[in-house]
Amino acid sequence: MPSASSSVRRIAATVVAAGAIVSAVALPAAAADGDRHHQRPRVEISRVQADSPGRDDHSNRSLNAEWVEITNTTRDAINLRGWTLRDSDGNRYRFDNVRIGSRATIRIHTGNGRDTRTDLFQDRREYIWGNRADTATLRDDRGRTVDTETWGRAARTATTGPARCRGSCGT
Repeated sequence: MPSASSSVRRIAATVVAAGAIVSAVALPAAAADGDRHHQRPRVEISRVQADSPGRDDHSNRSLNAEWVEITNTTRDAINLRGWTLRDSDGNRYRFDNVRIGSRATIRIHTGNGRDTRTDLFQDRREYIWGNRADTATLRDDRGRTVDTETWGRAARTATTGPARCRGSCGT
């Protein structure tokens, strides 16, 4: 007949072994969960030209020199129908039936023009992006934030809002 201390040792060994198995399974799962929050977005704001070169004279040429680029970082084409690109003042561009190819980039211009596979136009007559500070936010068709890009004072003063500057105020 086994002694009580022998039974206690067996139970303790079983508990330790079970704990090791649970830890071996849970640790990689927790690490993968942490990586998911830090991985690169599938579609990202890759570049912003907020201050069109030259004088801000409201010409279509000047308006179209203000743009945001978004890049598909995946191997698959993605339909952007219903996605939005918004500035911190609430100006919004809504994507229609636009597909962005695998590892492709699309440039969204502020002014008027003919949409192509690589260039889209918001058809606006006013500048959208703040020269000194602003935030571009890309949201999917469910309203979830996919990516943001912030520059200038907007990064430091998000609660008070960015300064808007056009014309001769400089950068």
